[in-house]
Amino acid sequence: MQTGPKITEGKTKIIYAHPDDPNLIIMRHKDGITAGDGARRNEIPGKGALAGRTTANVFALLNRAGIPTHFVSAPEPEITIARRCAMLPLEVVMRRLATGSYLRRHPETPEGKRFDPPLVEFFLKDDAAHDPQISAAEIVARNLATPEEVQQMIDTGRRVFAVLEAAWAAQEVTLVDLKIEFGRARGALLVADVIDNDSWRIWPGGEKGRMLDKQVYRNAATVDEAVLADVRARYEQVAAMTEAFAARGPSA
Repeated sequence: MQTGPKITEGKTKIIYAHPDDPNLIIMRHKDGITAGDGARRNEIPGKGALAGRTTANVFALLNRAGIPTHFVSAPEPEITIARRCAMLPLEVVMRRLATGSYLRRHPETPEGKRFDPPLVEFFLKDDAAHDPQISAAEIVARNLATPEEVQQMIDTGRRVFAVLEAAWAAQEVTLVDLKIEFGRARGALLVADVIDNDSWRIWPGGEKGRMLDKQVYRNAATVDEAVLADVRARYEQVAAMTEAFAARGPSA
């Protein structure tokens, strides 16, 4: 697809200006996969197309549910067309079950503890500082968002989680946690960036040992061709499973 000039490039995607509409961008999903703030890096042929398919299916579902997002269309598997946003340097994480980094920060918590409603945490996007957790008060003090926007991110994050939790539950998969990002477009906060298999923990049948997400890559002691093939197979399975999202009606 023809693009305008490159705006920025990250570890897993490249953002270009839209050649015809200054209010849109073109996102090309890359085949790269990383862990440990980029310390571990590999290429998985075809991952970009799988990430693009998953992202398109997820955002189409969110749009139908009435959640404001930047997503417009996906004309090709590895291409997303979206509204141009000023991204907030924040990751918003919703947790249904306690696991992973939460347990490292709260070792007294039993693994699998359920949060109802989902626990919402904020992290500052800063690889050099290992994406530290940041409080709502610090977000406001640093002028990253207003108090009203912080509350909107909490409320919208929980809505996103509810929609995706229901969609995964229909396939007997537990959505354990979820990371999303927000951007501003014409003064409005939109769910933006990507939501793909790097964005969540998903456990078929609620069983951690059957995880389908990026954690299998993070957990590998060493990475070889067999590990990368296994990761790719899981990403392909998830992309195929999210095709069912496109056939679902809106969820609350």
